[in-house]
Amino acid sequence: MKAVVIRRYGDAQVLQYEDVEQPKIKPTQLLVKVRASSVNPVDWKIRKGMLSLLTGSKFPKILGFDVAGDVVEVGSQVTHFKPGNAIYGSTSFPGGGYAEFVAIPENLAVLKPTNLSYEEAAAVPLAALTALQALRDGGNIQTGQNVLINGAAGGVGSFAVQIAKAFGAVVTGVSSTKNLDLVKSLGADRVIDYTRQDFTADTTQYDIIFDAVGKRSLSQTKKVLKSNGIYITTLPSSETAVQSVLTAFLPGQKAKLVFEKPNAKDLLYLKELIEAGKIRAVIDRTFPLQELAAAHSYSESERAVGKIAIAVAN
Repeated sequence: MKAVVIRRYGDAQVLQYEDVEQPKIKPTQLLVKVRASSVNPVDWKIRKGMLSLLTGSKFPKILGFDVAGDVVEVGSQVTHFKPGNAIYGSTSFPGGGYAEFVAIPENLAVLKPTNLSYEEAAAVPLAALTALQALRDGGNIQTGQNVLINGAAGGVGSFAVQIAKAFGAVVTGVSSTKNLDLVKSLGADRVIDYTRQDFTADTTQYDIIFDAVGKRSLSQTKKVLKSNGIYITTLPSSETAVQSVLTAFLPGQKAKLVFEKPNAKDLLYLKELIEAGKIRAVIDRTFPLQELAAAHSYSESERAVGKIAIAVAN
């Protein structure tokens, strides 16, 4: 099969499109013909070696956590899928989605939302699961709460706006001037242009501040966070790591560092929201698998709005 592999850590040019052996599935896995994948910042952070303590020095590696495609074979212990099913889901760490075929654990996949294309479906898993778990599990989001999403036009942020609205929150989205209309279209009740206004100098108080781009900290946002409010980020820093530990044992404001945990139950919940028209995928550009290096470079530029999709097969 064709796949994009890396044989060392480095810049986007280490991504090589070549022939590799098709994966063999375990009893609990599905073999999926990949129709589409997507780019998440964690992909190029792995590629650059920024997470080498976790990913190790064994090569070659195939990256890519998001997958949408068709089941072609099921393991002997698989009970919920059969060949021909269109699915979307997550690969096991550290990836595997940038290929024509991938082996996926049964518990990391669900049937694809019927109202999404493969490219749209592949844009969902990691980013939307991150947003859902940050707001629901990290923030214990409740109907009527004031929620601010910093980075509301990004991959995680665009889903976070919609998910917060689905939970009945009053949502403020922070983005650049050119993306304000998009953020409004996603359901934000109020938008802030960060090039003209610093939300931390505002008078509005928030129950939850979800910093989807890791640009702020609890100490920088505490003036606009309610006394029992929660600051959430998914991008670790030494300051946030310390604050999350300290505030866990103290009354008052909390700092939460949330890491996405892929699972079928949450993917199914997202599928239901998508099919009910409450969530949609925002795709900035779609690149063919052969041009993955260009897709990574575009993601690294931090200019992308929503997600970058990768078309793998027709």
